[in-house]
Amino acid sequence: MREVSLCSLRCVLVSLLLCLSVSRSPLATSLHLPKQQQIDRIVKLPGQPSNVKFSQYSGYVTVNNNPGRALFYWLLEASTKPESKPLVLWLNGGPGCSSIAYGASEEVGPFRVRPNGRTLSLSPYSWNKEANLLFLDSPAGVGFSYSNSSDQRTGDQRTAKDAYKFLRKWFERFPQFKYRTFYIAGHYIPELSKIIVDRNKGVNNPTINFKGFLLGNPLIDDLYDNIGTFEFWWNHGLIGESTYAALNESCPLDSFLFPSDNCYTALSSAYNEFGNINPYAIYEAPCNDVGTLAKLPLPWTFRGNDECVVKYTKLYMNRADVQKALHANTTGIPHPWVTCSDSVRGGWTDSPRSMLPIFQQLIAAGIRIWVFSGDTDAVLPLTATRYSLKALKLRVNTSCRYDGASEYMLIMQVGGWSETYEGGVTYLTVRGAGHEVPLTKPKLALTLFRHFLADQILPMHAT
Repeated sequence: MREVSLCSLRCVLVSLLLCLSVSRSPLATSLHLPKQQQIDRIVKLPGQPSNVKFSQYSGYVTVNNNPGRALFYWLLEASTKPESKPLVLWLNGGPGCSSIAYGASEEVGPFRVRPNGRTLSLSPYSWNKEANLLFLDSPAGVGFSYSNSSDQRTGDQRTAKDAYKFLRKWFERFPQFKYRTFYIAGHYIPELSKIIVDRNKGVNNPTINFKGFLLGNPLIDDLYDNIGTFEFWWNHGLIGESTYAALNESCPLDSFLFPSDNCYTALSSAYNEFGNINPYAIYEAPCNDVGTLAKLPLPWTFRGNDECVVKYTKLYMNRADVQKALHANTTGIPHPWVTCSDSVRGGWTDSPRSMLPIFQQLIAAGIRIWVFSGDTDAVLPLTATRYSLKALKLRVNTSCRYDGASEYMLIMQVGGWSETYEGGVTYLTVRGAGHEVPLTKPKLALTLFRHFLADQILPMHAT
């Protein structure tokens, strides 16, 4: 087996030469760039602050010529020394939600849209302080990505395969990143990771220098996620005893995609008992601007998007001058830009009952796996993730609480709880965070990301 962590001396030298040949300054003329990078280079976004000191690129990569599927990306280079920092691919889930809308614009990217929908501010906790960030709208039909086919049926398998095709073509377009240390963060990760690890073994396939992934509030295993989710709802007073019993009787063995009639009835009762709360962060104000989300059937109702979070981003991304600057919507998508695609979500055809076998394969391959949960998320809560990880039956190395600085004061507080396991697996809960941890606890999320890249545990106190 060829180790994905190794690269020949020749590859290293080629990578260094390519890095030196490409201008690192956002103010540099496009003549210094390879042709396609010249085309994709963003000169300046409308309303962009004047003190931006990193380069950015965006555009399309075709992953299937027939029926014509093309995925939209946005690369935001590291704010300092991008040539020496790793590349991180960010993928949002949903399924059917845009990485541009959530990851780039609300969670870990450097820009935030102001309430006027016309100007941008810089986030002090952007992850591009530590890495080059590559955001991908996936699958086709999500965000600015498109398919020329009217058939929107897709699923986990095609999404992962298309993302791998995208990466191969993207690395050809940006050869300076070809042998760079590479990580994935966000969602849709295990299956894409498996493809990368499997293809790295092939003689004729290019090696992607893949080291690990960082997975937030994930859907891992239908059985354990169901049991843990219902337990969280009951323990936090969101549902009553009889509804809790009905859920445990009807739903644990059901597929997330296709709940049985009895499970559907129990879920409906549970959501009615929730009342008007924000399931993504149960102690935060609810979102009443749900738009078409309310029309979606279960279980999608509480596994999709928060329209209140992205309403300013929606205004900005639908502007013609913004789309022109981003090289987006070049084919004239026949609808406004939306944060999440109901048609993609509704046409989802496959999702494995369990990701645990893939986790086991990746652990055996030496891939570093960090999983984290915001502890106020009722959509995919920490109890669900803990039950799923426990099913891996890994030996626990440490079980501790860790500290993190307050977002607004220079004092140390309890940041959360962490457990490390054999095989390079780490699990963390983030105190007070919701489903989108970098949105609700940005400073702590950046600290977590920094330690993940360095493969260092956070400051801990044994329990």
